[in-house]
Amino acid sequence: MTLKNSDRADLQRNEEILLNSPSYRLANEDHDFLNGYDGRETRILGEFMKPEKELQRANVVSTVIVFGSARILSPEVAQARVDAAQKELDKNPDDEQNIAALQRAKNALYWSDYYRIAREFGELVARKNDVFNETRGPNRQIKVSKQCEFVVCTGGGPGIMEAANRGAYDAGEHTIGLNIQLPFEQKPNPFVSPNLCFNFHYFSMRKMHFLLRAKALAAFPGGFGTFDELFEAITLRQTGRMQDLPIILFGEEFWKKVVNFQYLVDVGVISASDLNLFHYAHTAEEGWDIIERYYSAREKHD
Repeated sequence: MTLKNSDRADLQRNEEILLNSPSYRLANEDHDFLNGYDGRETRILGEFMKPEKELQRANVVSTVIVFGSARILSPEVAQARVDAAQKELDKNPDDEQNIAALQRAKNALYWSDYYRIAREFGELVARKNDVFNETRGPNRQIKVSKQCEFVVCTGGGPGIMEAANRGAYDAGEHTIGLNIQLPFEQKPNPFVSPNLCFNFHYFSMRKMHFLLRAKALAAFPGGFGTFDELFEAITLRQTGRMQDLPIILFGEEFWKKVVNFQYLVDVGVISASDLNLFHYAHTAEEGWDIIERYYSAREKHD
């Protein structure tokens, strides 16, 4: 059967439509599919596999996780704010707004001591484990020749996270940042190793990478995000759904004031033995001693 000229024209137009049809695109080039509802499983898998492969390439075997508030300032920044607020108050000593601003600045300076401790802890962990790193230039790209244990890992943002990454950076070692897309507070701090700085959309994948290689967890004073990560880890330890590891709470006064753990025991919603799932520390050295004692006891038991 011979095609009419009009039929040939219709088929030619249809061929052009087919070649440009969304269904004809290669799946990995179809951004509408990948970024749409139907591509969610692919995106979730990608958020697991991409960091996983990068960490494997860097020979990162285990980590020390550090959680804490993104809003706690470094001592130098906090002191500068106190000085600035004091100058404003000196101009008008009776101004209530200036009085309140100075008090807020002084509160921030008080809490900045935890930034100092987190920085010292990050440096101590990095130095104690003497992770071999061939490249110690300004870009801190990793080229390791052996497995890396106890690598400092944070959420990659400001505050306590920045402090712990900064401590490892001070030691000349590499350090991990697991960032996540948020409407505020979250962009990479400059102390994270560039090839170990990851960005997540899904909290679930980020949480998995936090705990997958963790050999210790340190929690500093923080808000909802810190509580979320900490109590999830405690629950997983309580239920035996993750590896054994020491959980360290820095700032006993803070934690006992915001959470009455003993009351949970008294009313019977947790067991007295559950209080052994975590330990308190006041200094970086105390935190590291808890980790050392924990694994020393494990080796003896094994």
